[in-house]
Amino acid sequence: MNAMRQYASPAAALVFRQAAAPDAAAIHRLIVDNLEAGHLLPRTLDDVTANIARFTVAVVEDAVIGCAELAPLSGVVAEVRSLVVTEQSRGQHIGPRLVSHLATDGAARGFSTLCAFTHDPSHFVRLGFTIVPHVWVPEKIERDCRSCAQFRRCGQYAVTLPLRDGAQIRPAQPAALIHGGRAVGRRRPNVERLQLIPA
Repeated sequence: MNAMRQYASPAAALVFRQAAAPDAAAIHRLIVDNLEAGHLLPRTLDDVTANIARFTVAVVEDAVIGCAELAPLSGVVAEVRSLVVTEQSRGQHIGPRLVSHLATDGAARGFSTLCAFTHDPSHFVRLGFTIVPHVWVPEKIERDCRSCAQFRRCGQYAVTLPLRDGAQIRPAQPAALIHGGRAVGRRRPNVERLQLIPA
């Protein structure tokens, strides 16, 4: 197991770190409390506990206020799962920073692509992700989608981000505005949307 990673935030009271076993109950409660608002898939406490090392958490004074899981789909593709922030803590860019930490960890672990499936892709597009057809992520389809009751009618968008070791993402201006299920507005080259910060 990798040594626990801790990430200092500019806000002194806010810390991003790898989750540990004692965080499992708080992560599970956060997911359960935000299932509908976040369009989240249900997770059991046993599932969260078994995969606790995959989670990054945002913590303020020992309270977990946000979480996200880096879930491997194959040796080269990983997915952002269970990305959620408490209602009181939204609007502080905690979600994007959680995704940034997952991207950094994913690259360091040898993944070449980070993906997510979301009802609101604009948040990910702002971070440099690109909307792609679901079939471009066959690992997800085979692992989860085919057995899902909402298969082919879930309404989610697939988004992907190429990863490279030693770099992390940061929020950028959106490359396109998402309206009515399609991208509109001026498109910029992908290299402009992915701003890389050397580690």
